[in-house]
Amino acid sequence: MRASAVARVTIARVAIPWLAVAVLAAAGAAAATATATAAAPRWRPAPGLSWQIQLSGRYDPTVPADVVEVDGADTPRATVAAIRAAGRKAVCYVSAGSWESWRADAARYPKALLGKGLDGWPGERWLDIRRLDLLAPLLAARVAACAAKGFDGIDFDNVDGYAQRSGFPLTAAQQLHFNRWLAAEAHRRGLAVGLKNDLEQVRQLAGVFDWATNEQCVAYGECALLTPFVAAHKPVVVIEYATPLARVCAVTRPLGYDAMRKRLALGAWRQECAR
Repeated sequence: MRASAVARVTIARVAIPWLAVAVLAAAGAAAATATATAAAPRWRPAPGLSWQIQLSGRYDPTVPADVVEVDGADTPRATVAAIRAAGRKAVCYVSAGSWESWRADAARYPKALLGKGLDGWPGERWLDIRRLDLLAPLLAARVAACAAKGFDGIDFDNVDGYAQRSGFPLTAAQQLHFNRWLAAEAHRRGLAVGLKNDLEQVRQLAGVFDWATNEQCVAYGECALLTPFVAAHKPVVVIEYATPLARVCAVTRPLGYDAMRKRLALGAWRQECAR
């Protein structure tokens, strides 16, 4: 999760050596999208649900929420089953656009994929999302693991590397392609999928993602950019870290968003806008 404003730098250069890879990846994504169309029915979250996002500490089932997001790798199948048995939906957190040194599959990521470190997040580095020939099997395995544990949906983080100092000359078009591939892969496995941040591409992606999760749009005056999801009758979930709850609710409630205050560690603690 990113908790600070990002520097939006789009580099228009396209590296020619990757052209063949991009063409092959595009074909693969198209095939995945076609397969997703025929996939089993999936959960389609509706606006008005209450959400809880807990990515650290032991899962606390006493926090009331219709939807609970937990770390996909660290959360055992039994906990996912308990969330669902309580009548809640379970969402799997996966960082798709970054490499995390502590993950069990970290050694499987070729060094060629690893870019600059994420500012403020030791052990985490941006990925070269152009290389779907290398990334697709790794990420597909993570999506499959989420599905096998019984999750209802998946929330991909760090899907705006093109607007960051990633170490790669990523373009907006390449980011769109990568994000659409992620959505198709999730749908192929019967999972709903959320778009994390990437505000500049909301209009292009609201049609293929099932909800939006945003960090600090109130703090940075960006919440209006998420309205295409509302227009498509899809939820918008806002997380704020420092803005007073009254201010958070005053901005997000008229827009129809579900909003909460969390501490940066994303433990069980939460303040939610009253319904």
